[in-house]
Amino acid sequence: MGDRVVTLELVAELAGVSPSTVSRILNGSAAVSQVKKEAVQEAIRTLGFRPNPVARGLAGGRTLSIGVVTQVISSPFYGEALLGIERELERAGYVPIFVSGNWHEDDERKALQTLLSRRVDGMIVLAGRIGNEMLQDVAKTVPMVVVGRQLEGPQLFSFSFDSRLGARLATRHLIELGHRNIAFVTGDLIHEDAVDRQNGYLDALKEAGITPDPQLVVQSDFTEAGGMLAVGRLLSREVHFTALFCSNDQMAMGAALGLYRRNLRVPDDVSLVGFDDLILARYTMPPLTTVRQSVYDIGTEAATAMLDMLRGARPEARLPEPVLVVRESTTRIAR
Repeated sequence: MGDRVVTLELVAELAGVSPSTVSRILNGSAAVSQVKKEAVQEAIRTLGFRPNPVARGLAGGRTLSIGVVTQVISSPFYGEALLGIERELERAGYVPIFVSGNWHEDDERKALQTLLSRRVDGMIVLAGRIGNEMLQDVAKTVPMVVVGRQLEGPQLFSFSFDSRLGARLATRHLIELGHRNIAFVTGDLIHEDAVDRQNGYLDALKEAGITPDPQLVVQSDFTEAGGMLAVGRLLSREVHFTALFCSNDQMAMGAALGLYRRNLRVPDDVSLVGFDDLILARYTMPPLTTVRQSVYDIGTEAATAMLDMLRGARPEARLPEPVLVVRESTTRIAR
């Protein structure tokens, strides 16, 4: 065809059908004979025609884009989730638009407004600090999937991982290894999953008849630096602990560095457990015992739920149960 622009009209002319028939076939809504479908497909191959998804979306009152409010794009946790979202949306012909909220309510508000101005067909919100009320208000304008909270409202679907059970499994593992002085680094308790993980830790202690010691609990921020600083705070309290459970892998990795700098060895001096089972957890020294939640699956389930909503179907996110993954960062306490 040289430099000639291949249009839908040219495809229709070669196939011997109307342009509207070609459009309906491309959108999967044409009730036409197999002969006509094959003629159109052959014309597309011959001419090298490439449908314009943006134009097709606008023609149907859609942009074929989904807004995604994440927190820190550089985070290994959110990176896995975003990959799952991207791949699942791509299969359906949608493009994600990622905007960071940076764990700051004002940034999250701006992110929501930015995505609304882009006329996205739906929004996926991953955790965050913004109030439930605003999310419910935005969901009246555009379909929304919220991950990490339990919310109800028109055009709104939410789901979360069973963090409480996961934390219970992690703490039980340490108790079964003979540890009774188990320190805990929680995330920011403004988040439901941070509260659930703390409650799971307390559940396991209670089941084992161990009285919780508030001095063994430190609140941090889910980052590597936060985990390292938490170790310093624990040690400054001069409380004895033989095991440390961190609310996510990133804090556990920072905690490992904090222990190393104080000449404490993992797991000989302190057994260490994380939460999430990020890819990096397998390659720390020593490899990290952790609770597996498939972050990639969280992304694909969020995207699938959004696509269901756009089709008018009721979404049903199904996340696997938490699983304890035992590696070399924990050991039985020496008696």
